[in-house]
Amino acid sequence: MNRTVAIGCGCLAALAVVGGVIALFLGSGYNSLVRGSAGVDTAWAQVQTQYQRRADLIPNLVHTVEGAANFEKSTLTDVVNARANATKITIDPSKAPSDPQQLAQFQKLQDSLSSSLSRLLAVSERYPELKANNNFRDLQVQIEGTENRIAVARQDFNKAAQTYNVQVKSLPTALYAGIFGFKEKPFFQAAAGAEAAPSVSFPSFSPSPTK
Repeated sequence: MNRTVAIGCGCLAALAVVGGVIALFLGSGYNSLVRGSAGVDTAWAQVQTQYQRRADLIPNLVHTVEGAANFEKSTLTDVVNARANATKITIDPSKAPSDPQQLAQFQKLQDSLSSSLSRLLAVSERYPELKANNNFRDLQVQIEGTENRIAVARQDFNKAAQTYNVQVKSLPTALYAGIFGFKEKPFFQAAAGAEAAPSVSFPSFSPSPTK
């Protein structure tokens, strides 16, 4: 009887140890997923901050450019409309999106705004009064600097999302990640033609014949 009890107690102890190891193992994996997800959310918040910074600069830029005589209204209108469209889609700045289509649509509108701003700044080179305007020059530097920060923030987000996605898809966390609600995060995609440097050309003007 004592031997049977001892064996039973030994088995229970062994089960308790195994259960403890499994619980510790699962807890470690779960905590790793939590940290990875939090890292993606932090990177996403930085992306949103930079996009918001750009959106806040545009009204002042538009107001300054409007003062230039005979400035191309269509180019200005494109920027205004692109900004309005880009701010229509709102994604929680504290939580990275999990829907690839939602992120793709968000990126499409933001990239459209970037393109419109690039055209506006390129066209502005034709207007000496703008180039001599201190406010315009300051805004131009801020816009260009923000575009660079946006690019860096998107790269950092993609890196964080990639690290997290590897965790979600790797064994053994892949066995229980979905149970706890951890899903893969979508990436920002390179814009079409981003691998090639943009080409900006201006129309040539022939001098009028001297009479």
